[in-house]
Amino acid sequence: MKTINIVYAGSPLASRFVLKNLISAQSECNFKIVGVLTNPPSTRGRHSDLIPTEVAQTARENNIPVFEFEHLLAEAREAISLLGADLLVSFDYGRIFGAKFLSLFPLGGINLHPSALPKYRGCTPVPAAILNGDASIGITVQKLALKMDEGDILAQENVPLTGSETTSSLMDGDGNTSLVTEIGAKMLKMVLKSAAESDSELTGKKQSGEASYTPFLKKEDGIIDWNCTAAQIERKIRAYTPFPLCSTTFDGLRLTILKAKPSDSKTSETPGTVLPYQKSVGIEIACGEGSVLVVTELQLEKKKAMDYKSFINGARNFVGSVLVS
Repeated sequence: MKTINIVYAGSPLASRFVLKNLISAQSECNFKIVGVLTNPPSTRGRHSDLIPTEVAQTARENNIPVFEFEHLLAEAREAISLLGADLLVSFDYGRIFGAKFLSLFPLGGINLHPSALPKYRGCTPVPAAILNGDASIGITVQKLALKMDEGDILAQENVPLTGSETTSSLMDGDGNTSLVTEIGAKMLKMVLKSAAESDSELTGKKQSGEASYTPFLKKEDGIIDWNCTAAQIERKIRAYTPFPLCSTTFDGLRLTILKAKPSDSKTSETPGTVLPYQKSVGIEIACGEGSVLVVTELQLEKKKAMDYKSFINGARNFVGSVLVS
């Protein structure tokens, strides 16, 4: 059985979890990570320090060469070609691979995607699943194709959801692993082991069913429309955690709603109205169709995040106000 050489492409925290899992499985599954492709360092903090991606940090900790190209052009292709890699493995890299770049890998490329493809192609499948109130989330290992997320399916699973998950909990988890990355890494290892055994380009099944697409998220996507029902707003809050977060306007300032849940109560008040305070419940806000949202954690612009009791103590004029988009 041949040991196959792979280049791993990824950038954020969730991708780091998968990389760490694959690093520990190299000998078991007969593959070797010969290089890591990730985004260039980004500026963060008050001093605008250049900080490498989570994936870059993990690769360097394990003495794996790191490549941080802004674009996958001739310079990138030349550098990667010197690695002698057989297969490209990608998860949450954030860039499209062109035909010339994919041609560097005799066994092609594979990608981990957190949806049941062809449903939720694109860059935000997890928020889409939460927004739509799906009962499960799909996880797919697909062949890399020139068109986004249209490659053949090599492995696919559906995992039940409880209805309390956020995008952050599903992708970033406890900071060490998460539901999506733990299951996804197991699926990738299975596929990589199969690739090592066959020593030929992997074959999968064509995607079937109606395709849907998910867009890039913008900050303004998180603005709350209080005419929506409490259930819809609660799903939006979970879907848009950690980005772009959901917010409204109070007293001319941005107010971010961090945690909330629908109430069984009904109201005839105008959507967006902050209802009389119930200390044992939370802050109740009128929503569309007479529904009520109970807010338990929130953050006013330029202030720290607070539980609802602390917030009410410092915002005496909050009850009775009408929040606006």
